[in-house]
Amino acid sequence: MDICIVGSGHIGLVTGACLAELGNTVSCIDDDLEKIEALKTGNIPFYEPGLEEIVHRNVQRERLSFTSSIAEGVKATEIVFICVGTPQRPDSSANLSFVETATKDIAEVMNGYKVIVDKSTVPVKTGAWVKKTIKMTYREKHGFDLISNPEFLREGKAVYDFMHPNRIVIGAESERAAKIMLELYKPLNAPTIVTNIETAELIKHASNAFLALKVSYINAIANICEATGADVIKVAEGMGLDKRIGRDFLDAGIGYGGYCLPKDVAAFIKIAEELGYDFDLLKAVARINEDQCRQVIKRAKDLLWNLGSKTIGLLGLAFKPNTDDIREAPSISIIRALQQEGVKIKAYDPQAMANVRQFFPNIKLCQNPYEMAQGCDAIILVTEWDEFKILDWLKIKALMNQPVIIDGRNFYSPTEMQELGFIYRGIGR
Repeated sequence: MDICIVGSGHIGLVTGACLAELGNTVSCIDDDLEKIEALKTGNIPFYEPGLEEIVHRNVQRERLSFTSSIAEGVKATEIVFICVGTPQRPDSSANLSFVETATKDIAEVMNGYKVIVDKSTVPVKTGAWVKKTIKMTYREKHGFDLISNPEFLREGKAVYDFMHPNRIVIGAESERAAKIMLELYKPLNAPTIVTNIETAELIKHASNAFLALKVSYINAIANICEATGADVIKVAEGMGLDKRIGRDFLDAGIGYGGYCLPKDVAAFIKIAEELGYDFDLLKAVARINEDQCRQVIKRAKDLLWNLGSKTIGLLGLAFKPNTDDIREAPSISIIRALQQEGVKIKAYDPQAMANVRQFFPNIKLCQNPYEMAQGCDAIILVTEWDEFKILDWLKIKALMNQPVIIDGRNFYSPTEMQELGFIYRGIGR
């Protein structure tokens, strides 16, 4: 099939590259000329495992191309994906101006029947506005159909998630458009649910909010574990063996971050408010998550006494492993809180340091974990990169002023760290 992707960010580029990998001809569009020129020369603007290879392969096969011309992309295709951002407004609602602009731009150049697929994360009932906007702008007789097709791609595993989805959601108003989408996704052989547009839109927010709820719930349990001498790792294991609950997203730590969960929780609270429902449960989820970073600072004070004269190293900066994304990352809140205490901060991350440097030019970004450890009074494990499993901790201990480890992801064994001579503090252990 001939496909056009409007918006070449994390979701748009992964979607376009993977659809090309399935044998389709895909044109990725973006109004960021620097990004398009970079993509044309083979440079991927963000880190996502496996994406660079899949992009290069499909460009060489002439199944994937990049352009800043929306007319060029839309006129040559039958299926048009909207994959633009929906950033958070100051009042926590989703900013849908990019969706509106993309919709108008598409409608202005449509030259025949098109399936317009909204893949951006949007509040329920957005589809009605998109449809209305297209009708007001596109006045030809060929017609169109609107689809809501929410994405469920995890940063760091986005290529895998697209190629091996645990479900595909298609919100459609016409049988014709639903059949086209079912044919498009047929090679993935995944469970598929076809529903109306409003239900599809709601599935996305409901899913992300529930994942956030699980994270905050186990973090609340972790605080009870610390107060009672229980081990949250074993509590989560015991809970997770119940198939009704499951083990995923029951890892206690310093909270969730990234572009999706914080934004989607806030937006869902706002959506409910506008519909006349006070979503107190999700407000508690957000509050617990915000508190987790404060708990890390409290642990540092408990172990170091006065922080102002101390040097603390951050091991990891990205909001999760296998990405360079620092949007809403716990590391950002921790850095700000430590700076308010007058702490000298050193940090290392395999991918995210360039992004952090833009916001915190005064912290020391190091070439490796050992340079980071030199002269530190404590190290806080923020992001659980696999390479951090094989560090030489005796070497790190010798480099530190004080052998204090605050494990924000429960990544290490308390017993092993204590046997190495570290003062170790995890989360809920």
